[in-house]
Amino acid sequence: MLAVQPRRLLSRPKGLLLFAVFAATLYWFLLHGSATPHTTGWFDGSAGSVQAPLKENAEAKQAPLPANDPNSGGQNQQVQVYEKTEEEKQKEAEEQREENLREQFDKEYDALAKEPGADALFGQTLNTLDPAKKRSLTIEEHLKPSSHRTYFSDHQPYVYDPYPKYNEKPWLADRAKYVPCEGPDGLPEADVLVFKGQPKDFPDPGFGSYSILGMDGNLCYERETRLGIYGYQADNDTSNSSVDWDQVHWGELQEKCAQKNKARYNMQGHLNPYLTNVYSRDNSSASGTTGNAESDLAQSESPLYREDLKKGSPFLRQKRGLPAQPKSGKSKSLAGSEARTALLLRTYTGKEYSENDKQVIRSLITELSLRTGGQYQVFLFVHVKDTAYAIWDDEETYQYVLQRSVPPEFRDIAVLWNDEATQTMYPKIDPKKATVHVSQWLSVQKFAQEFPEFDYIWNWEIDARVTGHNYDFVEKLATFAKRQPRRGLWERNERYYIPSFHGDYDTQFRKEVERISGKDTVWGPPKLPFVNPVGPKPPVANPEDDNYKWGVGEEADLITVAPIFNPINSSWISGNELWGFNDSTHETTDLPRRATIVTHSRVSKRLLDIMHVENLRGNHISSEMVTQTVALLHGLKAVYVPMPVFFDRPWKGKDLAKWFNGGLKGESGGIGSAMGWGREARYRGSTWYYRANPPQRLYLNFMGWEDTNVGGKDWEETHGRPCLPPMLLHPVKDIEPTEPGYKSESNLPYS
Repeated sequence: MLAVQPRRLLSRPKGLLLFAVFAATLYWFLLHGSATPHTTGWFDGSAGSVQAPLKENAEAKQAPLPANDPNSGGQNQQVQVYEKTEEEKQKEAEEQREENLREQFDKEYDALAKEPGADALFGQTLNTLDPAKKRSLTIEEHLKPSSHRTYFSDHQPYVYDPYPKYNEKPWLADRAKYVPCEGPDGLPEADVLVFKGQPKDFPDPGFGSYSILGMDGNLCYERETRLGIYGYQADNDTSNSSVDWDQVHWGELQEKCAQKNKARYNMQGHLNPYLTNVYSRDNSSASGTTGNAESDLAQSESPLYREDLKKGSPFLRQKRGLPAQPKSGKSKSLAGSEARTALLLRTYTGKEYSENDKQVIRSLITELSLRTGGQYQVFLFVHVKDTAYAIWDDEETYQYVLQRSVPPEFRDIAVLWNDEATQTMYPKIDPKKATVHVSQWLSVQKFAQEFPEFDYIWNWEIDARVTGHNYDFVEKLATFAKRQPRRGLWERNERYYIPSFHGDYDTQFRKEVERISGKDTVWGPPKLPFVNPVGPKPPVANPEDDNYKWGVGEEADLITVAPIFNPINSSWISGNELWGFNDSTHETTDLPRRATIVTHSRVSKRLLDIMHVENLRGNHISSEMVTQTVALLHGLKAVYVPMPVFFDRPWKGKDLAKWFNGGLKGESGGIGSAMGWGREARYRGSTWYYRANPPQRLYLNFMGWEDTNVGGKDWEETHGRPCLPPMLLHPVKDIEPTEPGYKSESNLPYS
């Protein structure tokens, strides 16, 4: 009975009147009872919520006080108005300016969608191939007609062989003999086939250039002639593969290949020389260890091989019978020995490997390792995400995780690791900052300490795709970097090279960058009392006195495929993720630094070794900033290689420069950076960024599947087979056949 009393009260006229009076009184007090404006919570990136006033209502400013207010004196007075501070006004104006820029970019992007050349990136096929379009880029010495004819095109396929002329007299002048290696079937590996030319309407790259890399850009790769030798079969092909891939042991094949060619390499390598000779006892120790601090670093064995740190990849080394490590930090350099490079293909437990994933991994191993006689070695670098697995405690657990996580053919190239291993290795780093999300390079440093025979390491994203020949692509990047002079290098590094806007790279672009940079240039490492640089000193005091000689012929310690930009004042979200690197007169946030979006890059053992030492000291920087910044601080050679990057809109060069080199001096970093918060949507139409739409769409079409009304069996019967020039695409995820009407789009939100 009591439960229904309120309903009875409201059903009576008197009760209804009382309720109305009460509601009106409450509303009046809520409306006029406080002169303080209402506030709402907004997130500023910190742990808590900050209170920001809502936008003021101009009419509310004139609302009178109640007549019976004791302070009114019988006269109406105005509510006290909240006045914004100058800082708040500036922030609001800046937010409005950023919103205006976003709207302007969207307006231009949408307008270009209606122009000729919009979406010309997509739907280009062998039917429209023009062998003469880029004839000036053709490198004929690497091409020879194939006797093979395809059923899907009348064009002549060519065998593409970008490898050196092994064992000829010039080759043997300073190298040992090259010994060919066998593939999975016991025979030499087959060649990749290509088509000469480009589709006639295929656009030129917006960023970068084939010609400055010495790369053959007058080639078009088609899926069957590109990946057929690695297991690709058409969707309607039910025949059995000539190779039982599950029975292949790629690790064993790579090891045998390298051993056949061991006269060419220093197969032992050398330990980290900077553990003992860069910093003194006071600043080189790792906290959290017992005993003499300096001796912890100075022991003849690497710190990795102390009992409390012996984790992870030594299982792989022991299991596969790799050579023992050297016992000291010095080893004799072999006359004429060639450098070796490890390619770490970053993956993780729980990943489902598509057939395309497997084909791509096979192509990397074959083209980089087996065909070169062991110059490269490919590893599957597997992050074990579930910390419940005690993979370091016993071999059985390690093997259990390995077999559950990796396809059979790749298990003997896999290296398992987890955050526990890197956190134990660097006791001075906050464990919360020593995770893969913040500190991707710690695991690579660990690998470099345990596998010292590799002079360089490629940190390779598994969702990247090279449409061209893997060896040709990575070697052209390295060759370009090697021939770059150090004069003006850091300034060139921080700009997208836009050929249609900048002109020739080695003359017009170089000179213009120097002119606009003036005296604001990097020439050797910055002078900081807490950093002892390990790189070479400049040969002359001023860069103008060097005739572009210093650095030419020097291998790069860091190779990136996107600009190395200055994150200070860029609004990039991770620009202040650094710890340590300070003293009583220098704040951490004052540290000069550089960054690159996407960690896909090649790093030298020298750079990884000094990064390792800096981390042992407690100095730490987040993933997309650490290799670039440590190279800067230590005077090492870093090079952004301007690979071709394409766009889905026909941008003019001046507009690309406006939107992507928006800094005060035409650089990609600093104020106005496209990598800044709220600006990354500018990359949505490019072929390289971690938030971009064309890579997935292009690659699905390339594989014969529909995406956004292009591709698929019926479409190809009318338009022909898609083909693409050599390019590096990212991100490309979950490549599987699609359903009719499928449209891919990035699921990551733009900041």
